Amino acid sequence: MGFIGLRGIISAKMNSIDTKKDKSLRFSFLDGIFASAMIGFTQDYFTPFLLLLGGTARHVGILNALPNLFAALVQLKSADLVEKVKSRRKIINVFVCLQALILLPMMGIALIGAVNLYVFIAVVIIFTFFGAFAGPAWGSLMSDLVDEDKRGEYFGWRNRILGFIIIAFTFTAGFVLHIMKKVHIFYGFVIIFGFAFIFRIISWYFLTKMHEPVLEYKKENSFTLFDFLARIKESNFAKFVLFVAMMNFSVNLASPFFAVLMLRDLHFSYMTYSIVVVSATASIYIMIGRWGQQADRVGNLRIIRFVSPLIAIIPLFWILNRHPLYLVFAQAFSGFAWSGFNLCASNFIYDAVTPPKRTRCIAYFNALNGVALCSGALFGGFLLRYLPEIFGYRILTLFLISSILRLLVATFMPINLKEVRSVEKVKSDQLLFGVMGITRP
Repeated sequence: MGFIGLRGIISAKMNSIDTKKDKSLRFSFLDGIFASAMIGFTQDYFTPFLLLLGGTARHVGILNALPNLFAALVQLKSADLVEKVKSRRKIINVFVCLQALILLPMMGIALIGAVNLYVFIAVVIIFTFFGAFAGPAWGSLMSDLVDEDKRGEYFGWRNRILGFIIIAFTFTAGFVLHIMKKVHIFYGFVIIFGFAFIFRIISWYFLTKMHEPVLEYKKENSFTLFDFLARIKESNFAKFVLFVAMMNFSVNLASPFFAVLMLRDLHFSYMTYSIVVVSATASIYIMIGRWGQQADRVGNLRIIRFVSPLIAIIPLFWILNRHPLYLVFAQAFSGFAWSGFNLCASNFIYDAVTPPKRTRCIAYFNALNGVALCSGALFGGFLLRYLPEIFGYRILTLFLISSILRLLVATFMPINLKEVRSVEKVKSDQLLFGVMGITRP
């Protein structure tokens, strides 16, 4: 797709924005294309590389826990640095560049082929650390560039297109590893990490071209994490953050170990692993645009309440059957539910928080969720050693525990949450028909 074509698409989607915003969204989309390529070559292949180095389920738990913990801690200072520098764009540019550079030692580790497991984990932590620091500033900047009544549609459209790019490159990485396994599997990881570096550098270049709308920084808009937590009884947004954090804790009890089950226990090939992983991602980005359209109409919270119980039952599919073809359909169902949850959780923040407080609130949201993800992965790794087997696998018992906790969180925690804007009230069957694009008879 040509440069002019991209501009035309974004202009059609966002015909109410001025020229500077139009250009910024165009550069942001170009950044997203190459950032998505980088994600496709990295996020689902850290665990396989760790297993290749000789990692165990315990190491996988640490790999999924510590990056989230450090990402959470660093974001507590992200908003402070943005306010000190008085520029979200500068923070984004610096830390995205640093994230790109850390992919070079990752290539070196793959080239050596034998390294202490904790050295690789440390590199992944630093990689995640730099990306996380830029996250709140990026979210705040993008929320200012997109009109309030178009966020669901715009981010759904954007994420759908970029999601398919992630899918394409995730599958490409799996194909590269499949081919290179016959030659030298470590060189396969050199290739995918090397291209990830190139893609991130290109995405960084487009980020430097973005315009930043003026945002006034006032002292009264600054508040600490403890101030934020102290208002959890009366603050709708604080209650929402706690709900999402508890859901992520319940999810991450099991989430890091799906790859372990596939690659170590079920002995899937890299290609089979990639197909199963990609099937969830494909479903996410097929459906995310439809969820976005519905969110603008019925509200983000309505959709979150609808999909949370669906997320709760996802691990049960893996307990029932583990044939690759069956898992593709199970993953498609997972993507259907997660696409609505992830999109609407992000957009709820944009609706619930005023622009001057948005960077800080996004940082606290990400920080608390990072701690929850870390705690879930560590606790899951700890439990795994002591659980009885289901159908010959302890991991399946962990999946069952995760499912039960998800269901409890999904049932009880959203009860007291309130939508923050006027929306249309619909029944669950009407919402489902709307998302599926079916006209109800």
